[in-house]
Amino acid sequence: MNMNIAALLGLLVLLAGCTATGSGSGGAQQAASTQTAASDQQARAKVHTELGSLYLLDGRSAIALEEARIAIAADSNYAPAYNLLALTHMGLGEQRLAEDSFQQALRLAPGDPEISNNYGWFLCQTGREQQAIGYFMAAAKNPLYTTPTKPYTNAGICAYRVKNDKAAQEFLSTALRLAPENNQARLGLAEVAYRQGRYNEAKQWTSDIEKTMEPTADVLWMALRIERKLGNREAEARYAAQLRRRFPGSPEQGLLSQGQYD
Repeated sequence: MNMNIAALLGLLVLLAGCTATGSGSGGAQQAASTQTAASDQQARAKVHTELGSLYLLDGRSAIALEEARIAIAADSNYAPAYNLLALTHMGLGEQRLAEDSFQQALRLAPGDPEISNNYGWFLCQTGREQQAIGYFMAAAKNPLYTTPTKPYTNAGICAYRVKNDKAAQEFLSTALRLAPENNQARLGLAEVAYRQGRYNEAKQWTSDIEKTMEPTADVLWMALRIERKLGNREAEARYAAQLRRRFPGSPEQGLLSQGQYD
């Protein structure tokens, strides 16, 4: 079992054993008891939400869905639980349910940058790219958000999808400046440069990625296409061989097999 999941399950056992005790009476004690109960409910909701998030990352959507529902039953005003519910429905392709859950999360926590970023990504995935960018920027400019590179990267991807290369480059460059290790932003910048015919610049971006990590299928596919445009057949063949060997069932390998380079 994942150690994080095991730790959270242990915490749930402890929370289940926590009950308010005391033999006094009066309004003060009643208020304190009510506050303690509310705190316990939120604590349970938080643990179930975190547990569900781990299950979602592990690809166990059905369990993540159940954990989100348990969290909401524990505290119906806990916005992160609705965020988890929305992300799970989104992953399952249940767009209407995802939309409803995101809207509820935003009603409960309208200024939450993580929820805004996630809802922006949902909008970007459902053909509402321009609307999505507003949510990304709201998240990125929240001074309490510790990872503004994420919404800037997502905004860049969305702008690229609607062929606004200028905005895409600005967003992605900002994301990279905020987090120099952000290889997703580097890949996005490579894609912008490639589409504009700046193949040597695109190659530099993918080369920078390869210096810091094992290339993923999308990085190999980008590098292959760049070498093809530059006429470097040996390098193109090398990337093609890597893609076939390491990612045989990937969409990128499928495009290679069909010869769909652009």
